[in-house]
Amino acid sequence: MSALMQDLRFAFRLLLKSPGFALMAIIIMALGIGANTAIFSIVHAVLLQPLPFHDVDRLVQVWHTPPQTSFPGMTRFSVSAGNFFDWQKQNHVFEQMALYSGAGFDITGTGKPEAVTASTVSPEFFSVFGIQPLHGRVFLPEESQSGRNKVVVLSYKFWQAHYGSDAGVVGRSINLDGDPYTIVGVMGPAMTQPGFAQMWVPLALTPTEAAVRGEHHFLTAGRLKAGVTVQQAQAEMNTISQRLERAYPDDDKGWGAVVNSMREEIVGNVRPALLMMLGAVAFVLLIACANVANLVLARTFARRKEIAIRAAMGASRPRIIQQLLGETLIISLCGGALGLVAAHFGIELLLKFFADKLPRMNEIGLSGPVLAFTLALSVVTGILSGLIPALSMTRGDVNDALKQGLGRTDADSGSSRTRSALVVVEVALSLVLLVGAGLMIRSLWKLQNIDPGFDVHNVLTMHVQVNRKQFTDATQEAQFFDQVLQRVRSLPGVESAGAVDNLPLTGGSNQPVAVEGHAAVAMSEQPEVSVRVATAGYFKATHIPLLEGREISPDDRAGSAPVVVISQSMAKQFWPDGNAVGHHLKLSFYPDKDREIVGVVGDVKQAGLDSSAGIATLYWPLAQTEGGRGLGTWVSRPLFLAVRTAVPPHSLDTAVTEAVHQSNKDVPVDNVLTLEEFVGQTLTQPSFNMQLLAIFGLLALVLCTVGIYSVLAYSVRRGMKEIGLRIAFGATKADVLRVVVAQGMKPTIVGIALGLVAAFALGRLVTSMVYGVSSRDALTLVAVTALLLLVSFAASLSPALRATRISPLAVLRDE
Repeated sequence: MSALMQDLRFAFRLLLKSPGFALMAIIIMALGIGANTAIFSIVHAVLLQPLPFHDVDRLVQVWHTPPQTSFPGMTRFSVSAGNFFDWQKQNHVFEQMALYSGAGFDITGTGKPEAVTASTVSPEFFSVFGIQPLHGRVFLPEESQSGRNKVVVLSYKFWQAHYGSDAGVVGRSINLDGDPYTIVGVMGPAMTQPGFAQMWVPLALTPTEAAVRGEHHFLTAGRLKAGVTVQQAQAEMNTISQRLERAYPDDDKGWGAVVNSMREEIVGNVRPALLMMLGAVAFVLLIACANVANLVLARTFARRKEIAIRAAMGASRPRIIQQLLGETLIISLCGGALGLVAAHFGIELLLKFFADKLPRMNEIGLSGPVLAFTLALSVVTGILSGLIPALSMTRGDVNDALKQGLGRTDADSGSSRTRSALVVVEVALSLVLLVGAGLMIRSLWKLQNIDPGFDVHNVLTMHVQVNRKQFTDATQEAQFFDQVLQRVRSLPGVESAGAVDNLPLTGGSNQPVAVEGHAAVAMSEQPEVSVRVATAGYFKATHIPLLEGREISPDDRAGSAPVVVISQSMAKQFWPDGNAVGHHLKLSFYPDKDREIVGVVGDVKQAGLDSSAGIATLYWPLAQTEGGRGLGTWVSRPLFLAVRTAVPPHSLDTAVTEAVHQSNKDVPVDNVLTLEEFVGQTLTQPSFNMQLLAIFGLLALVLCTVGIYSVLAYSVRRGMKEIGLRIAFGATKADVLRVVVAQGMKPTIVGIALGLVAAFALGRLVTSMVYGVSSRDALTLVAVTALLLLVSFAASLSPALRATRISPLAVLRDE
């Protein structure tokens, strides 16, 4: 330790004598270590840190698996209430199972109306997750009965935002949809399931609703019994599904179940992207290490005689290596400290822009494990970046080193090869990162240029969260929205306006249909299509083209003939050789009426820009949505307004909101966005992947440029005699320029070749994260190769120009 401290003090003094070199090396290390720390903090919080639930390895999510004839390619589906209760009764592998769903409520009586998203849960819900409330209690079994379910448990964030963390909130009343609910508990920050829930209320199903099997609106969480594996639970659920299929073929034929671990459910979707980012920053760190190694190699080569004298006086090779590593260790530790500062601001930036797109974001920060990771990373990178120079400088013969002059020697030649090899590594790693970023950019560009089936320009959208009990039938609700839309259409600058229950790209209801002229089959075998509830004016507002017949009109009321409008894909699916208009079908959940197809409109991307699911779509008028199979009491539904404007859409935010409140002052309006902004939100994840990879790719490119420049600049400085002699014997400036630039381009070309091989090998890792682009996309590979060649040429040009200005007389006189 005494020798180590002596070496560190000596290295520190040397660095103080070369502040420019020290600052450059520390900044390079800080960039590499800071990027790794920021990404590792996310990976640690999201993937590595245990979920905050009791015995989390026993927590699972259970889904239906739908029949592939109706849902080709879909591997999981929401759960029906009737099947859940049979799962609960017949299984022998679960300690508990819970049923839950989403719900929207209006908070009234506190001034401005507010819409909240809640989760309706069965009494076992909190026990399944093993979470106790921070204040108060959870639901009692009897509170799942209709009429006794007017109680609510608040989420931690809602409690903080609306009640200022007041522990005395338990026992107070809150108005949800006009009914008083008693607050019985507040959950701690660990309870974030489901992710959309701002509060939880009891799920109160009537016996009729609890027996429905054909409608899938629920989610299921379960806790396995001790010692039971996910595979055993899956085998049991397969057996139960087969039993239910035989008992209820009309509803359950072809429907199975799949059991997934809760960890996989929460973080599985983001794991590939995060691991890819971790690999990307590891590449950046390797480039930084190679860069610092190159700088240190050039610096330690000037000390070769000092090292030779130490060896001649009896210093062992390990002792000399230790002394040389002390310098890079100080650089990396200082770089790690500066990197922590950079990581802190990087994490804040990520939280600001992507807080709602990654799970467990509230747990991300510079925690103890992250700080330990940074320290370990600093030590390892310090050793890694100093080991190559140290081994290179202690490998030669002591006598040769003592006798050599300032000219070019064999040792110098070996050092040059090492530095060039490090540049090759930097270029290869940079190319891999830039190819990944290029593929993401190409993929995002393709997504942004897909025709979604509607016109995103000059459309204002907003969510109108009507009270679920505000209207007693569909006619009253349709009259309310007709009144709102009439007011909106009369506003200056509004061209057209309509409403729909789910905007495109976000999914929505899928329902079976029985089509006229096709063989009658059980509902479980009927084809399913996307079903959207819409008002008159919706197609005009979104510019969804009318291809045949007519659109939904204001005359499509509850008492008029039942009608629907279908998409072009649905028309081709069921009437490939004829006109669909005039034919009839039944919505199997609403089988009381035959509905006439009165129009065909263009296809719309319903489940995302990168998905073809949901293209076959049926639109039916809001006023004709009453009735249903096993639905119980009719309830109102929130809709999204779509307002096409002739002026900047956001200039009408206030006016459109006031038009809604003129019809009913207690109706909350939220999510006020242009349709362009709304579509942009659906691309957040690919945009996030692209931006991070692009940042790391550009960082790698900068470090690579510094590496090429530093190697050439040092080579020119070391080769001044040779260059001076060339000029003295008649070499022109163009000759010197060509030689020096070629010296810089050779390792770049070799690095590009190796990088292309690595990019091909690693291409499959990004295949699942890109759309419409091959992992071997020629345009991306050519563009990245050209960029690296251009950057390499630019980095080589400055040292080459400096070489052409060398004076032969001055060099020979100095020699």
